[in-house]
Amino acid sequence: MHCVFIQLRCKPGHAYEVADAIYAREFASELYSTSGEYDLLLKVYIPEEEDIGHYINQKVLDIPSIDRSLTTLTFRAF
Repeated sequence: MHCVFIQLRCKPGHAYEVADAIYAREFASELYSTSGEYDLLLKVYIPEEEDIGHYINQKVLDIPSIDRSLTTLTFRAF
């Protein structure tokens, strides 16, 4: 499994709506609200055989009210 962190910037006033949509899809391992440039941080485990970009586009980026995303791929846990 690939461990991926995705930060999301939502349209003003829509962070809870986006979080609810993510939660309803049941693919995120963890989901947090955050301060700073992005509103939400989610941790996702993507199966090895999946294309990461395609998976994120299908599962996350089609949710309305997301303005921007930042994806961080992980390589090793220490």
